[in-house]
Amino acid sequence: MMNRRAIFIIPYLLLFIAGCQSQHVGVPEEIPYVDTGVNPDAWVRIPAGEFLMGQHNHLTTIPYDYEIMVTDVTNLQYARFLNEALAAGAIKVEDNAVKGYYSGEPFDGYAHEKKIEPGYKVYMPLDKPGVAITFANNRFSVKKGWENHPVVMVSWFGANAYCQFYGWRLPTEKEWEKAARGTDGRAYPWGNEIHRNQANYYSSRNLLKKIWGDGVFTTPVGYFNGKTYGNYQTRDGRSPYGLYDMAGNVWQWTGDDYHDTHLRYMRGGSFSNYEYNLRVWARNSAGPEYYDMNVGFRCVRDVTKQSQNNGDATNENQ
Repeated sequence: MMNRRAIFIIPYLLLFIAGCQSQHVGVPEEIPYVDTGVNPDAWVRIPAGEFLMGQHNHLTTIPYDYEIMVTDVTNLQYARFLNEALAAGAIKVEDNAVKGYYSGEPFDGYAHEKKIEPGYKVYMPLDKPGVAITFANNRFSVKKGWENHPVVMVSWFGANAYCQFYGWRLPTEKEWEKAARGTDGRAYPWGNEIHRNQANYYSSRNLLKKIWGDGVFTTPVGYFNGKTYGNYQTRDGRSPYGLYDMAGNVWQWTGDDYHDTHLRYMRGGSFSNYEYNLRVWARNSAGPEYYDMNVGFRCVRDVTKQSQNNGDATNENQ
């Protein structure tokens, strides 16, 4: 007799995989560049203290200040990193992919946990649909118009390497959620309701497709800032601390390494998700080697005495 439990598990897994992956299509070689007025190089400081975490608002404390990027890392920023890392000998291009060395992780032996051995890991494929970064004549460049779109098709290894190259790191889930929702327990970065012109998600995609055309699924970072683009009026989608795209556009890798699993977690939802996946407590997971068109990241950095004195963690776009 078939195990009754398996009848329910298999459809659930299929739904999970379908929700995590996006439609694989090639991106246009060139699109119109849209200046949102948002600076991708800006950071903002998140103060130490309590906040409400998760769907059930558990009181949680982060006992230190930290700084987080105002936007997701863009294609232009990631291409700059790749060129610098290539010059430094930190990466190589092999088998139509960018690869870098990873030192491996402890193996705890839990059920379904996979060993992450030392070795070269794929940071980003160069021959897959969705990649907006090209490599020619020993140099990385970005397809025209895609410069300020969030970089996608980057594995956790590739996101982690970017942050570490500059002395930064991926945010923990706690750090990410506090930056996304503030301290009042809201469901979305901007409040408790969501509108189609407030973020890039499944319900807004049909309209955005008319604006951007086939093959364009992401929007430039900071696009939903209350401005009008042509005839399209956006709502301000910033978090209480002034962060953009903390809901929708692309999932964002986080840095937690949980001892009972090899999986890495993502936050924020993406253009391929419904409203409920954009709530600040929603999460997704995949192995660190995973990449897709709807997955990106941003970094955090620790607050130093020098940055406290200089006050350099301000958001220039507020």
